[in-house]
Amino acid sequence: MTRLPRALPLLVGVLAFVAFLPALDGGFVDWDDDRNFLWNTGYRGLGLRELQWMFTATWMGHYIPLTWLSLGVNYVLGGMEPWGYHLGNLLLHAANAALLFFVARRLLTVAVISPAPHGNAEGDGRGDRTHQQAGGGAVALGAAVAALLWALHPLRVESVAWVTERRDVLCGFFYLLAVLAYLRGTTGERTLSGRWLAVSLAAFAAALGSKAITMTLPVTLLVLDVYPLRRLRLGWPALVREKLGYFALGAVGAVVASWAVTRGAGWTSYDAYGLEARLAMTGYSFGFYPWKLIWPVGLSPLYELPARVRLLDAEFLWPTIGVAAVTAILLLGRRRLPGALAAWLQSIIVLAPVSGIAHAGHQLAHDRYSYLSGLGFAVLAGAVVTWLGRQRARGRVSRWVFAAAVATVVVALAGLGAGSSAHSRIWRDSESLWRSAVAADPTCAMCHHNLGNVLLAAGFKREAEAEITRAVALRPERATAHNSLGALFVEQGRLGEAEAEFREAMRLTPHYADATANLGALYARQRRYTEAIAELRRAIALSPQLGNARGNLAFALDNLGAELAREGKLAEAVALFREATDLLPAEAAFWRNLGQALVEDGKIAEAVPPLERAVELRPMGAAERFWLARAYRLADKPLEAQAQMGVLRSLDAAAAGLSDTRPPNRSRVFGGRGSESEKPRTTPR
Repeated sequence: MTRLPRALPLLVGVLAFVAFLPALDGGFVDWDDDRNFLWNTGYRGLGLRELQWMFTATWMGHYIPLTWLSLGVNYVLGGMEPWGYHLGNLLLHAANAALLFFVARRLLTVAVISPAPHGNAEGDGRGDRTHQQAGGGAVALGAAVAALLWALHPLRVESVAWVTERRDVLCGFFYLLAVLAYLRGTTGERTLSGRWLAVSLAAFAAALGSKAITMTLPVTLLVLDVYPLRRLRLGWPALVREKLGYFALGAVGAVVASWAVTRGAGWTSYDAYGLEARLAMTGYSFGFYPWKLIWPVGLSPLYELPARVRLLDAEFLWPTIGVAAVTAILLLGRRRLPGALAAWLQSIIVLAPVSGIAHAGHQLAHDRYSYLSGLGFAVLAGAVVTWLGRQRARGRVSRWVFAAAVATVVVALAGLGAGSSAHSRIWRDSESLWRSAVAADPTCAMCHHNLGNVLLAAGFKREAEAEITRAVALRPERATAHNSLGALFVEQGRLGEAEAEFREAMRLTPHYADATANLGALYARQRRYTEAIAELRRAIALSPQLGNARGNLAFALDNLGAELAREGKLAEAVALFREATDLLPAEAAFWRNLGQALVEDGKIAEAVPPLERAVELRPMGAAERFWLARAYRLADKPLEAQAQMGVLRSLDAAAAGLSDTRPPNRSRVFGGRGSESEKPRTTPR
């Protein structure tokens, strides 16, 4: 090889990295990044506790231990700085581009230079050294074009610029590594065995541990066996037997993925979308990605699943007919266009698990699903470039035609890279992301909803109301939009309307923990503590990880306890204060109220530890010092009491001057913090 072909893999990786540089300026966006990284602490570190979480969690419907492990490395190296997470995605994508170069070079070498199916070499079979060298250069050029077409395409932006999709770029790395090891281990008549089989299987297992979409790899390998490897002469039984390990791993991956979805997001019901809808969704999905490969316009983070899907609707009918027609044409022309058929089948195989037959989520399609499904089409384009280079070497294509073709390819790749660079910028923050999504599809209810939540968090209440109200109008059956509208009404002080929206959300989705928690927080804000406690307890039972519900419940318990204590119902108050301290053990006011209630109830020995804890948490708190001094005095600990009174004099001379036999009025001391100040928090999805 000359120096240029040797440098091509590095050049491909560098260009793939440079095209996505704007992503480094991005942060965590309000599209799963918040739940995965800002609210979730399980992955933060590489200790035994974090590793146990990574390998047991089914967070948000995914089992991806190796992805979490890579994110744990990010956290250890750079904490919560988004730049480092984006850098990790870019480096992995650049490595994937280089890996694809090597995969494509092997496939193109076999497809274009090796003997054709009937035994005669391409052309007249002369195969002289000059032609072989020219063929090697053409293959290297074709492999580089294939890798760059795939790596620079705007369809890659979602996978690379979105931190949550670390699972895409990581699983892509191991997927390509598994394919490359397979290609290294299979040549001609030889069956795969030994170290290359072990490497390929290990890489496949790692890919499954990064994202389950790789489960279809063994079927893709069978397609490669037929073309371009031409191993069908070994017989189907031998080829299938050779891949039993792959099929076993793929089956395990499918079962684990199904289990994770069941524990997380949940499957889309066939009652809501029946067989006709699933056929329409599948046809749409198989046609969507090849079309976007050709015409990457109107890309969005969410292509929303309509409320009703009918096969005869034009939106679904024409893609389904197109998919059927292309499949039929390629099958009929399989001898002349085997590469096109292989690329088409590879796309369908990869997409099958997410095409609609099995479905979870609100999407009709996602750009990220093209990360693996687009590999075959990229190699196919590389084959065209390789063929053209070989024709030029044989003198069958003029210099000017070849130069024009090369210039066209360069311009096209530059345009794709520029498009990816521009598209990466919309992922820099949540507002730009959802404004772009609304512009791409004004009928996307969830896009309006998410934009409204972002604007609400930023304090733009009027614009937020317009977006969330639009979301409710577009999809009134969506509980999440009603929940967000209720939170907006709370911000505006329209508490009656807020309660109605929360109740509507709960009616639409009876086990909706976020709306239940928000209703409980609203009741706490209105000092309806008994009702608040009931709703907040129910929300926590539905979703134990709801931190805001636990906090609001603690404050509601504390406030209700203060009311009961002021009424002289000290035993009931003590029970509520104890529960509040269990929920929020770092809140000094809860420990102080607990200790005060125990002092008032004459249980001095029990009162001292919580009051000591209150002082420890809030050493400058006058009320905490006063009640601890009083407890020490009543417990016959005069020296300790005097020490506390000395500190208290420096903090609040008036409080220190009170007689320890005449404590401050209960109504002034109990309930130093109230949950009525806690506002409901919303969840965008």
